[in-house]
Amino acid sequence: MTSALINLAAEQKSAAVTDWAARIGWVVGLLLFVALLYWLMREGWKWRSTLQGDLPELPAAPAAPGEPTLTMTGRYHGSTTAGQWLDRIVAHGLGTRSKAGLTLTEQGVAVARPGAQDFFIPAAALRGARREAGIAGKVLPEGGLLVITWQHGDKTIDSGFRSDRAAEHAAWIEALTPQHHLTSDTEGAR
Repeated sequence: MTSALINLAAEQKSAAVTDWAARIGWVVGLLLFVALLYWLMREGWKWRSTLQGDLPELPAAPAAPGEPTLTMTGRYHGSTTAGQWLDRIVAHGLGTRSKAGLTLTEQGVAVARPGAQDFFIPAAALRGARREAGIAGKVLPEGGLLVITWQHGDKTIDSGFRSDRAAEHAAWIEALTPQHHLTSDTEGAR
């Protein structure tokens, strides 16, 4: 009986541990699926940029911007349509996250972004600033984001910044909010 079991065991061969053809097929299929997803996301980003093509070119900083009132270094997290924190604006590079340096002068706010397009927010276009918890694609602890509201063409835009030192946000809010009231009063007097 034992010899019969030994003969039976010898006749049975172990199953293949790995079916390489199936494994390679699954890996290639998964890589193609991931590549398709990235391509679709890229096409969606380009489509959104095309839809926002009516947005005018971003203003450049003036040659002589004046004496800096406030400066801040940190991160630029993107821009959205004002009041709609999920409606990201991607035209003219406004959707590109980057490091940023902000400089406030009497002429406006200069936004320097290494690796991305710099832009300037003229003082007359400033509508105010506030703290927010998030903007499209970025959510922070309550009040962790400085949002500057400004007018560009016929669109009101919220741009989100996070300072390297969050305590600086209060000074920026205080400096930008009265500036809007002074600009509005001047425009109303004309």
